[in-house]
Amino acid sequence: MTIRFRSRTSIFLHDLMMVPLAWLGAYWLRFNLDEIPDEFFYSALLFLPVVIGIQVSAFWTFGLYRGVWRFSSMPDLIRIAKSVSAGIFFITGILFLYNRLEGLPRSVIPLYMLILLALLCVPRFVYRFWKERDIVERIGLRALIVGAGAAGDMLVRDLLSNPNSGYIPVLFADDQAGKLNREIRGIRVAGRIEQIPALIEQWEVEVVLIAIPSATDTQMRRIVEICESSKVRFQTLPSVKELLSGAVTKASLRNVSITDILGRDPVWLDWHGIQASLHDKTILVTGGGGSIGSELCKQLAKIQPRNLIVFDQCEFNLYKIDAELSRHYPQLPHLAILGDVTQALAVQQIIDSQKPDVIFHAAAYKHVPLLEGQAREAVHNNLIGTKIVAEAAIASNVARFVLISTDKAVNPTNVMGATKRAAEILCQNLDKASNTRFTTVRFGNVLDSAGSVVPLFREQIRAGGPVTVTHPDITRYFMTIPEACQLIMLAETVGKGGEVFVLDMGEPVKIVYLAEQMIRLSGKVPGKDIHIEFVGLRPGEKLYEELFHHEEQLMETGYSKLRLAQARVYEDDVWSSNIRALTQACQEPGRHDIVQLLKQLVPEFKSDV
Repeated sequence: MTIRFRSRTSIFLHDLMMVPLAWLGAYWLRFNLDEIPDEFFYSALLFLPVVIGIQVSAFWTFGLYRGVWRFSSMPDLIRIAKSVSAGIFFITGILFLYNRLEGLPRSVIPLYMLILLALLCVPRFVYRFWKERDIVERIGLRALIVGAGAAGDMLVRDLLSNPNSGYIPVLFADDQAGKLNREIRGIRVAGRIEQIPALIEQWEVEVVLIAIPSATDTQMRRIVEICESSKVRFQTLPSVKELLSGAVTKASLRNVSITDILGRDPVWLDWHGIQASLHDKTILVTGGGGSIGSELCKQLAKIQPRNLIVFDQCEFNLYKIDAELSRHYPQLPHLAILGDVTQALAVQQIIDSQKPDVIFHAAAYKHVPLLEGQAREAVHNNLIGTKIVAEAAIASNVARFVLISTDKAVNPTNVMGATKRAAEILCQNLDKASNTRFTTVRFGNVLDSAGSVVPLFREQIRAGGPVTVTHPDITRYFMTIPEACQLIMLAETVGKGGEVFVLDMGEPVKIVYLAEQMIRLSGKVPGKDIHIEFVGLRPGEKLYEELFHHEEQLMETGYSKLRLAQARVYEDDVWSSNIRALTQACQEPGRHDIVQLLKQLVPEFKSDV
C-alpha cells in the first residue's frame, strides 16, 4: 500500500509525534543512552506539554504546512530551522521563569534542537527522493502541464504510465486558487499561469503542455503569449469537441495552431433539432468541393441524410470530397456531380431527377481584388447563378433553400460584396413569392479557407518572408470552418423563411496581430527573423467589416452565436426590373455599365468604379 503524505493533517500528526521523541531522546542522550534518573524523567514529562504546545505553535507560525513533502526543498528546511529555533527560545524562557530550569540539564536544549531538526527534515527529503526515483530513471523532456483539471489529470496519468512517452511531467500551473500547492498524481500545482516563465526557469522545464480543452480563444491567446515569452516549445490538447470521441493521451497533443488562438469559443448546438430537420432528407450542396461546401458535406454526413448530392465545377475539389466521403462514410448514399450553377439546363435536370428536400447554396466567387476588374463574371456566377438554382428549386417544389452569404454584403464597397447582397435580396423576394423557404446565413472570414489570408501568410512564412499586410489597422472577423458549417445547419433548422441570420463572430482581430502570431507559432520572431510589410489597401477593400446594416435590427434567436438581422423591404417591381436589366447586360458583349447597374440594384453599394 502506498503512503500518501498529501494532507496537512497527516503531516501535522507526524511533526507532533516528533516533538516528544526529540525531547525525551535528548534526555536519553544526555545520560549516555542509559536509564534516565527518576527526578529528571519526571521533570521531562512535566515539561513535555509546554514543549509540545510551544513547538507546535511555532510550526504553524512559520508555515511548515504550506509546502508539500513531495517537493521539499531549501525554503522548507529554512522554515523548519526557524520554527525549531523559535520554539527553543520560548521553551527556555518560559521554563526559566517557571523554576529557573531546575530539573533540566543544560545540554538537553542543543540536543533537542539537533534531534528535532533531524526528525523533521530527514523524513521529508527521504520521501521526496522516494517519490522522484521514477522520474530520475525516465528519459524525456521535463514538462509543465498548464491546467490542473480533468484533461490535465488524464494527460499526466498517460505520461506516467508510459516510461517511453518522451515527457516527464514535473509540475502543473493553474489559475484556480483552490488547486495551488495541491498534488495531482504526485505532481504539484506549483503556481499560476502568469508565473509560467518563472516556473520554467526554476524547474528547468523544456516543454509546456497546454491541457485546457475548454479554453476560449481569449484565454488561449493569453496562455500562448506567456509561453512564447519563455522561449520553450509548447503543445496543446485539441478542443473539447475534438476530444469527445476519445481519451486524453500523449497522442492527443499537437502543436498550437492559429485556429486555437483565433478560433471561437465552444459552440453547443441543438443537434437534436438539426438531426430532426435534416436526417433522412435528400440534400444538395452547390460548391460542395470548396472550403465551406466540403466541410458542410462532412457535417451533413454525420446526421445520415437519405442522399447527399455534391455539386461543383472544379473537378479536383469534387474528386477530393467524393473520395473523403467514400472513405469515412462508406454507408452514406451520395453523388458527386460536375457542373456549373450558371448552366440552367444542367441545374434543372439535377434538381428534377434527384428531388432534394434542402439546398445549401455555397457556390460563389469570393476573391475581392480578383473580381473588381471582372464584374461580369462576378454577377454571372454570384447573382445569376443563385437566381438559376433558386428558380429551379421553386419549380421542383424544394422545401428549403439556404444561401451562404458574407459580411462583405453589408454596405459593400466591392463588386463581390455587392453581388452577394443582391443574392440576399433575391432570396428574400423569392421567399415571399413561393412555397420554398429561403434563408440566408451571413458570416465573416473563415480560418484556413481556400484563398484566405491564413494559407497566404503560411506560404510567405515558409518562404522566409516578408509577410504582406495591407494596412496596420485593418481588422476582420474570424471563425473556424467547422463552426461556420454547424451554424449554417442550425440556421436552416430554425429559419421560417425570408430571414438573414448573422453569425456572432465575437471581436474583430487585427490582421497584423494574426501575422505576428503565425510568425511566432512557426518558431520565428516578427520583425527579426521574418518582417511584415504594409502594401496598402487593395481595390474594393475596407478597413473594417460589418455584420449587419444600420437599418437591420439585430434580434436574438435563442441560440448562442446565432442572431437574426431583420430584413429590409424592397419594392418588387423596381428590383425585378433592375435585375432583368443587369441579367441582360451580362449577356451582351461590350457592356461597360454592369457596375452601374449593380449599384442601382444594391443602392448601398459604394465604390470608386
